[in-house]
Amino acid sequence: MPSKPAPIKKAAKKEPAKKEEEAAAPEPAPEPAPEPAPAEAEAAPAPAEAEAAPAEEAPAPPAEEPKAPTPPPPADEAAPAAEGEAPADAEAAEAPAPEEPKAPTPPPPPPKEPTSVPLDLFVEDKNDTSVTIIWSQPENIGPSGLDGYVIEVAKDGTDDWKAVNEDLQKSCRYIIKNQTTGDRLKIRVVAVNAGGRSPELALPEAVLVKEVADRPKVRLPRFLRQRYVAYVGDKINLTIPFTGKPKPVVSWTKNGGPLDTKRVNIRSTERDSILFIRAAEREDSGVYEMSVKVEDFEDKASLTLQIVELPGPPASVKIVDTWGFNVALEWTPPTDNGNTEITGYTIQKADKKTGDWFTVLEHYHRLNATISDLIMGNTYKFRVFSENKCGISEGAAMTKEEAKILKTGIDYKPPEYKEHDFSEAPKFTTALSDRATTVGYSTKLLCSVRGSPKPKIEWMKNQMIIGDDPKFRQICVQGICSLEIRKPGNFDGGVYTCRAKNDHGEALVSCKLEVKQPVVADADKK
Repeated sequence: MPSKPAPIKKAAKKEPAKKEEEAAAPEPAPEPAPEPAPAEAEAAPAPAEAEAAPAEEAPAPPAEEPKAPTPPPPADEAAPAAEGEAPADAEAAEAPAPEEPKAPTPPPPPPKEPTSVPLDLFVEDKNDTSVTIIWSQPENIGPSGLDGYVIEVAKDGTDDWKAVNEDLQKSCRYIIKNQTTGDRLKIRVVAVNAGGRSPELALPEAVLVKEVADRPKVRLPRFLRQRYVAYVGDKINLTIPFTGKPKPVVSWTKNGGPLDTKRVNIRSTERDSILFIRAAEREDSGVYEMSVKVEDFEDKASLTLQIVELPGPPASVKIVDTWGFNVALEWTPPTDNGNTEITGYTIQKADKKTGDWFTVLEHYHRLNATISDLIMGNTYKFRVFSENKCGISEGAAMTKEEAKILKTGIDYKPPEYKEHDFSEAPKFTTALSDRATTVGYSTKLLCSVRGSPKPKIEWMKNQMIIGDDPKFRQICVQGICSLEIRKPGNFDGGVYTCRAKNDHGEALVSCKLEVKQPVVADADKK
């Protein structure tokens, strides 16, 4: 801190004339001087006192101490110096600043190389004035990194490429705006880094700038996603819906080639396309592909149509061996399988005496079989039919030779068995149970009986045969006997008896039925 600031204030009071001159002439605003260091602030009062004394005698500038040459002061600092009012800390402001330490020399930068070409460029969307494109970043970026992308366009038929983005595009998606409807644009993308531009990635075809309200989409029905099988002569009428705006262009192919318009008719509307065949033939089988296209957008769907019919007979059948009561057969598959796989064979035999054919094996999958249990002394012929999902073949392959089952001279005497006597007197296996019911509520009595021959069943009430009274319903099935009492009254209670009788005897079973009055609430009694 300065020790004696008073002399500076005293010197300022002895110069009234000078203050009037300064008031008459406006001073330029002095620039703020930097604050001096504490050491310089303590040394500042001595020069200030030395300058105050000469100021009382004459306005001549004080003598300056020799110092190192400094650059000339600015114009706004020159006026106070000429009047002899140099600030106390001016010398400290003019002192040279200390030199900063030099930073170490950085290593040389790595070599700069451009990236590889961007990947997977295609059109995501478009309308009447813009085209949206997306792509993937380059596979190899390199040590120089990736600063961004430049998107360039040129009209179809020219090579006048122009960048459409002012700043580098950071993401892999860009909307090319402010385009003219109907123009065809060639589009390419270039990756940029410190090493320069990468190779260009361009779309394979020019893009038409035009709005697509709805991309085309074929909505193939679920039952057509698998093989569609129909029989020869069937009418084929398949409707395949689709969407797309404006109206898509629909085209059909069969096995990669054009359709036979004499066999297949195609009718298309704004919403669906119909494949129609009046009478299917086997040559109509194949893979049909439907394509819907709107401008540069396209969708496809394919369906497999298989027309099948009955198979032909096996190519041949022969008798391989005959022994005892058995014949071994072999045959070969049919030459015509009906355009579908063979699911089995049917083998039949016929006795030469009667000529009647009988089936011995059905849905047989092998190409050989052994026919057994033939009758000794008879001569047999055999034939084989083919089967597929349409059914059995119309014709059959028949053996040319015959199989004769020779007699061996063995006399067969069947054993004698004593016939079992199943006759039995009636016997109740389940007795009747006592029951209680309410007036007006039907009830049923049940029991079971056995006997041979079948016993006759009679129901009695209080030892009186019920007979055909319509109030009672009597049923006996497979030995289960039931008596239904329909809406019993007060006088229907008593002892009920079921009697079973046949030639070997009879049996009785009884139960007690109690008919109660319904419970009446207190409010009803009043």
